Amino acid sequence: MTQTDLEKAPEPQFPKPKQWFGVRHIQFVILFFATIIAYGIRTNMSVGIIAMMEKDPPDPSIPTYPDWTQKETILSAFFWGYVIPQIGAGAVVKKFGPKWFLAVTTAINSLFTLLIPVMAENLGENGVIACRIIQGLNQGFLFPSLHTLLGKWTPLAERSQVASFVYTGGPLGTVISLPVTGAFAGSKLGWPGAFYLYGSLGLVWTVLWGFIGADSPSKHGGISKEEREYIEGASITSEEKKELKTPWKSIFTSAPFIAILVAHSGQNWGFWTLLTETPSYLSEIMQYDIKDNSLLSALPYLVLWLLSFVFSPLADYLIVRKYLSIGNVRKLFNTIGLIIPAIALVALGFVDSSQKDLALVLLVLAVGFNAAVYSGFNVNHIDLSPNHAGILMGITNSLSNIFSIIAPLAIKAIPYEQSDPILWRYAFCISAGIYVAADIFYVICASGEVQPWNTEGEDEVVEEVQKDAL
Repeated sequence: MTQTDLEKAPEPQFPKPKQWFGVRHIQFVILFFATIIAYGIRTNMSVGIIAMMEKDPPDPSIPTYPDWTQKETILSAFFWGYVIPQIGAGAVVKKFGPKWFLAVTTAINSLFTLLIPVMAENLGENGVIACRIIQGLNQGFLFPSLHTLLGKWTPLAERSQVASFVYTGGPLGTVISLPVTGAFAGSKLGWPGAFYLYGSLGLVWTVLWGFIGADSPSKHGGISKEEREYIEGASITSEEKKELKTPWKSIFTSAPFIAILVAHSGQNWGFWTLLTETPSYLSEIMQYDIKDNSLLSALPYLVLWLLSFVFSPLADYLIVRKYLSIGNVRKLFNTIGLIIPAIALVALGFVDSSQKDLALVLLVLAVGFNAAVYSGFNVNHIDLSPNHAGILMGITNSLSNIFSIIAPLAIKAIPYEQSDPILWRYAFCISAGIYVAADIFYVICASGEVQPWNTEGEDEVVEEVQKDAL
């Protein structure tokens, strides 16, 4: 929560319910698992593709495709679909309600996870690429749906804690997905088992959500009056006021907003380079077998998940105690989250297979300290414009994910084999350079102040409200 939020937050209009676990907590838990499963589906291909292309599977009956040549394309294909719905998804979900959009898109996402082994067998690489694009397209509705649901279900006094709980399901899902996929790949069930597992979990989640989930407390038949009043009385909902028009021109000509976009783009390049390619690096250069590989690939993301609970309260502490301004806190943590990983990546490029422990430490540093950006650019949208924060996140999340597509493909363009350490030196140093450049631009242009265009057109809205009242 930002300093502005703390200053403006109204006191709850209704007392907190006596029961410690209510209907709203059930919503939060099931949304947390939605994030875990979604990130599992998103990331298990990083390990799965290695097993799919092995020459000698654990069991001869497991199909493998060592002649495939589009590994990086498969890894990036998810984001081809993911970038498309981001900006418009928020508006659509808001208008028609998030429950069934989340249910339907999760079901389709899960179905095409189940179909990956079938498509691989019958349509080859292109079939898998098609599945990944469709998975990404449907996951494009995940965060707009979650954001809308949390806005409806979370009392203002609990919003920071709840949002952190639900969204950290992402890195936790990654931590779980990589070793689970590796365990399947190294067993007699083979790599198809991992996709069947996550596809099935997604479908089970969809059924549970259909029975348990609701768009808002007012649409849930089992919630108590006391809890509903506590949630709705302590929240400021969009229905209570006319909406401001989105100041598109002011947004796209705002230097602080462009700073967020640049930082988000640089972050995505480095983050997804590491997430998609770390298993290949550990396999080709460090010569780990697939079970050890998947466990070690997950370790940096476990550290990232844990450090996110260190950096976020520390950032809020510095702001609330006024040791630093909001803008300087954002710049400080953004720098920690990008520059320390950049240094680790450069060092990693010069480590050879005889220094496995050092390589692992550097990977942990490169990924783990990246958690600081959650307190940097990642929350800066709210600082600039509380009224349009959702739109700002949609824009940056959409455009920055173009770099999630390009990053794995850029490695393919480097003219060296994956077993050649020079390839990885180039890949890591390029990512480090992008991290540094993005952070320098952010530090120069970012701001923690609410921008004038946050209330652009507010006078006209007030006049409309007054006319409606008459």
